[in-house]
This record gives sequence, structure tokens and C-alpha cells, in this order.
Amino acid sequence: MNLEASYVAVSKFVRLPGGLRLEYLEYGTGTGTPAVLLHGVTDSCRSFEPVLPLLPATLRVLALSQRGHGDSDRPESGYGYSDLSGDLAAFLDALGIDKAVIIGHSMGAMVAQRFAIDHPTRVAGLMLIGAFSTLYNDGGIAAFVASSIDPLGDPISAEFAREWQLSTTARPIDPEFLDIVIRETVKVPARVWRAAFHGFLETPDFSAELGRLAVPVSILWGDQDTYALRGHQEALLAAMPHARFLVYEGGHALHWEQPAAVAGAIGAFMNV
Repeated sequence: MNLEASYVAVSKFVRLPGGLRLEYLEYGTGTGTPAVLLHGVTDSCRSFEPVLPLLPATLRVLALSQRGHGDSDRPESGYGYSDLSGDLAAFLDALGIDKAVIIGHSMGAMVAQRFAIDHPTRVAGLMLIGAFSTLYNDGGIAAFVASSIDPLGDPISAEFAREWQLSTTARPIDPEFLDIVIRETVKVPARVWRAAFHGFLETPDFSAELGRLAVPVSILWGDQDTYALRGHQEALLAAMPHARFLVYEGGHALHWEQPAAVAGAIGAFMNV
């Protein structure tokens, strides 16, 4: 499958009031409440390319490259969850969107949670894919950061990027798409890798605040996810007992491994 040729989303840029320029992909002809897709760390809006063409064209879907990622601007600072939540609010403002369904993968799922807490009236629904409840002072992540992230220098090697991205999968993914993922990954400067991962470790657990949410929530999880473990899912479900929990065969990068299933779940969540 030639993703480069078959992909139909439109690539766009928007400049936020503070001057930050963000890249995004827009898919669909819908005029109702849109869905905003937030990628994982070192990915980009292109992370959702396997999913977007499988969604109903009657939706309006916006896949965002968060600061430091893809072809968005790469400022020196501002890579914590709250910073990225603020960017999302400014992004919606810039596009004249009052409320959206927020769908996040991995880091994007943490930003989605933070945004739902910070801006509850702007969230029509929340979908979390490969989500963590918290990474605050996580010993395993801290060891990984010390051994693999802190020593990184520019440019990021394609070999490291490939190893990193394949570590998130448990099932084969399209090799052409993997090449796209690697090209996007090496765009991210080493300083952004470090800032993002240290932000994960330094942000206190805020999952208890999710209990205030009154919107529909779905949590999608791959049963072979070696990053966002089952315990994280149980913690999120304890915080949000009304959430729907959907388990699939696959790893952390569920939207790459099971794009049709994820697209189906998004379509059902959006009631189309």
C-alpha cells in the first residue's frame, strides 16, 4: 500500500496568537463537532495516516503535530503536559472551534487528560489510546531516560529511531509507513526528546482529577503493550468508572497495528 499516494488528508499550518506555528492534517467534510488527534512523543500528525483514510468522510478530523514535532515550530521550552494543553486550547481558538472530541495516543493521551481537566467545557468526549495514568518518578522510565535519552545528540540516527519505534509494536506494520514514521522521528531534536521525557517524570500524578469529567470516555489498549501496562489502564478506570474499556490484540502503537479497529472505534465514538 502506497500511503504517500493514497493519503487524502490536507496538510495545513496555523500560527497561534503567541507566534507558535503548528502543522496539522485535516480530513473529512463534516461540519459538526470535530475530533482532534494528538500523537505520541517523537511522532507527528502523520502518526495517524493509517487511520484517517478508514474514517467516515462525514467527520471532521484534525491531526496535530505538537510543538517540537513534525514540521511544527521547535521552541526552546514548553514541553510539559500543561504547555501542550495550552497549545491545544490556542489551536482550537485559532480555528474557531469551541468544543472537540479529543483523541490522544501515549503522550498525546496524557495531554488529552490534562486538557480535559484544564478546559472541561471544551471537551465533547475523550478517547485515550495506549494511555498512562502517570509517569511521575517512574523507575523504569527514569532508567530508560538515563541510558537512552539523555545521551542523545543531533542528528538523531535513523537506526535509533527505527529501534525506538519498533519497540512500541507487537504486530507487523506497513514497511512504507514505518519509513514515514522514522523520517518524522529524526526531525525531533535531542533537546526536545530530553525535555519531553523529563517532563513525564517530573509531572505529579493528576489522574484523580479525571473523576470530575462528565463526558463520554473510551480507553483503547493493546494487550501486548509493554509501555502503558495494564496497571495504568486499571488506574484510569478507577478514576473514570464510567469509561468504556476496549482491549485489542497488539502493542503500544495500536493505531499502527490495528488501524481498522481504531478507526471503527473512533467512528462509533463519534456516532457515525
